Amino acid sequence: MLTSTGPESPAPPAASGGGGAGLRPAGADAGQGSEVRVWVDISAPAHVLVFRPLIGLLRERGDEVEVTTRDYAQTLELLERHRIEATVIGQHGGRSRLGKAFALTSRLRALKRHARGRGYDLALAHGSHELTMTARRLGIPSATTHDYEYATLQHHLGDRAATRVVVPEAIPLERMARFGVRPPKLLQYPGLKEEYYLYDFEPDRSVLAELGVEEGRTLVVVRTPPDVSLYHRRSNPFFPRLLAHLGRQESVQAVVLPRSAEQRGYVVGLDLPSVIAPERAVDAQSLIALADLVVSAGGTMNREAAALGVPVYTTYGGRIGGVDEMLISEGRLRPLTDPRALVLEKRAVNGEPRVRRDPKLLLDLLLSATALDSRRKQIGGGE
Repeated sequence: MLTSTGPESPAPPAASGGGGAGLRPAGADAGQGSEVRVWVDISAPAHVLVFRPLIGLLRERGDEVEVTTRDYAQTLELLERHRIEATVIGQHGGRSRLGKAFALTSRLRALKRHARGRGYDLALAHGSHELTMTARRLGIPSATTHDYEYATLQHHLGDRAATRVVVPEAIPLERMARFGVRPPKLLQYPGLKEEYYLYDFEPDRSVLAELGVEEGRTLVVVRTPPDVSLYHRRSNPFFPRLLAHLGRQESVQAVVLPRSAEQRGYVVGLDLPSVIAPERAVDAQSLIALADLVVSAGGTMNREAAALGVPVYTTYGGRIGGVDEMLISEGRLRPLTDPRALVLEKRAVNGEPRVRRDPKLLLDLLLSATALDSRRKQIGGGE
């Protein structure tokens, strides 16, 4: 269930035993130690997937988890799909800098009102700088994780405010140092974050029937670029060319996953016979796992395909980060500049082997923020 907060939403009475001491390792018996109150902020669709297993592990330990979110893209739909209750606070500020700045300051104030007095022992985020900034102001230990190091402004705000920052080993240490993040504040994990949250995943073939996919045709899953307007003069011109290439091939079925209603309207308006544009959020992970190939301008879907052993092409036009550099060097991700270079064929049922990683490792790294915070307080605090 999703609930929205008003400007004067009252905070509940503070829970006893704050301060973060006594957090147990993720594998510890839930019956040992005291309950921990954890605040998770989910501000984008991909964060839902990252935190689904982590929230489950925390609750298995006997901890109390409260989730906040914002109205952005398909975040709320995915929270509903994964049955994660959350309080909706704020929304995306749009494309303009002024809109983003207004949304940031407004949400910071609302999050502070929401969190004050709730007795949180720890705050966790995947790149939500609003959470780490708010947690720091309220004296709550926080940990954030992300896997793209060139979101410069976001990381200057969020990483500097966090107690602990957790990133993949593929990101060089010197790229994090410019945000003031070095060991021991910085911890790294092996592999892809997708290999952790997809550890227990098995595809559901019913998604194909739900979308009307004809299984005899080559299934291509396409993720739109982050441009709000696909037809805008400043948008990536590659995407319309890609759709034109795929959309009239009888041997191909292209499922396009838009980021907004505006994007979907544009795709539907092209009236391409081989293109399907779902009306709402779907089981994208199952769709990817069952696809013959994936073409995506977004990082998360690229890495999900790589983690699931599915051929994947990237059309991302920005600066390539350390994780994608690793995948490209390993041949698990292919840059695409010409749609005609796509290999449009059915893939073998048993393709590349999957790597499954235990999400308890990722959770342990995030939970270590409380121990680091305690040590800092013992020696006088500060970064």
